[in-house]
Amino acid sequence: MLLKLAALGAVGYAGYKYYEKNRVDENGVAFAKGQPDGRVRDSGPRATPTGEKNWSKTDEEIDESFPASDPPANY
Repeated sequence: MLLKLAALGAVGYAGYKYYEKNRVDENGVAFAKGQPDGRVRDSGPRATPTGEKNWSKTDEEIDESFPASDPPANY
């Protein structure tokens, strides 16, 4: 019984790793063309597909603070 449970756990773990490796990122992160592959993009409006359209100074400061999530110093 314990051996079957261990085997089932190993198969589940291998399946999870395979799924994560081949998963398409659908979390809404916007990358501009020419950005490197990965989970984190460059900061700033030129790194998004919309470019500088509808991009305020506050938007840029918030984007530049990721992943540290520290607030901008000039508010």
